[in-house]
Amino acid sequence: MDLLAVDHVEFFAGDARQAAFVLCRAFGFRVLGQGGPDTGAPGRRSLLVGQGDSRVLLTSGLAAHHPAAEYVARHGDGVATIAFRVEDAAASYAKYVAAGATPLQQPRVYERDGERIVTAVVSGFGDVAHRLVERSGPAAGFLPGLAESADVPPPGAPDLLTAIDHAAFCVPAGELEPTVRHYRKVFGFEPIFEEYVEVGDQGMFSQVVQSPSGAVTFTLIEPDVSRRRGQIDDFLAWHGGAGVQHVALSTDDLAGAVDAFSARGAGFAPTPAAYYEQLGSRLGPIDIPVQRLRSRGILADRDHWGLMYQIFARSMHVRNTFFWELIERHGARTFGTSNIPALYAAKERELSAVRNPAPTESRRPA
Repeated sequence: MDLLAVDHVEFFAGDARQAAFVLCRAFGFRVLGQGGPDTGAPGRRSLLVGQGDSRVLLTSGLAAHHPAAEYVARHGDGVATIAFRVEDAAASYAKYVAAGATPLQQPRVYERDGERIVTAVVSGFGDVAHRLVERSGPAAGFLPGLAESADVPPPGAPDLLTAIDHAAFCVPAGELEPTVRHYRKVFGFEPIFEEYVEVGDQGMFSQVVQSPSGAVTFTLIEPDVSRRRGQIDDFLAWHGGAGVQHVALSTDDLAGAVDAFSARGAGFAPTPAAYYEQLGSRLGPIDIPVQRLRSRGILADRDHWGLMYQIFARSMHVRNTFFWELIERHGARTFGTSNIPALYAAKERELSAVRNPAPTESRRPA
């Protein structure tokens, strides 16, 4: 009963149509389906967008008491559900609930035209849930009862984004270890990487956990409260508690994606020129010219298996909380030791322009 993939992520948004427009306009997603009262989903309006194998469901509540509207009131727009593709949703649901997950929706079966979809929902962390999705037969419908697939023409050009690579969670101080234990005990994830990240006089603790199949990877981060307040504190304050800070989308041409999305209006966190001066001596030979990376602010790193290239997009959310990451892997399976501080330093430079002076004050009196 291992996890096969991330099936989709669901955002709760104040305006699902506007959120879909931003993803389509800036990052080249396409609308693939929709749901609402007219498709048997009362109280909500959903739009399904996708590119490559990545799927994002955007949902707005149509009344103040709807869970999506309540989530947005607490957190602003954000990731409310990360869905796992599983072989047997009912068996996985029973296993995860027995292991300590809170049951949120019992298994539901949808069958039509030779297609069978089973879904169930259990708790994850904070206000983030995990939907379990079992699919068999023709892949005609997306999620009956939530969003129906539309008959859309194929893209006019090859997709630049291929799949969901990983997601990063921010949790309050003291909750990193309990959250890691929860994902180990309930879902069978195992830690594969651990690092203390320093950005100036800020600090944060980070652990990466991965499903046994390697198909689902999460990075968990908590602030070091002995250091100056920083961007993880900002996220927790602006988001209103623990949540998904970013989702990484994989690509086979990161430089091309950055060029295309920048031309569409997306922005990316800047990287100082000094980062590239020691890149060759730090990493050894790399397979993308340094100038191609430098001119776009792309970072490079390696793990035991190969190279990776990464960049953070600027947040498009009014609270400056959630943002997207783009990643291109050349054999790498996990994360390197240098990109995480560099990525967060880039994000710090972006946030310094919007942060109030108060969060930068010392936590403790001199």
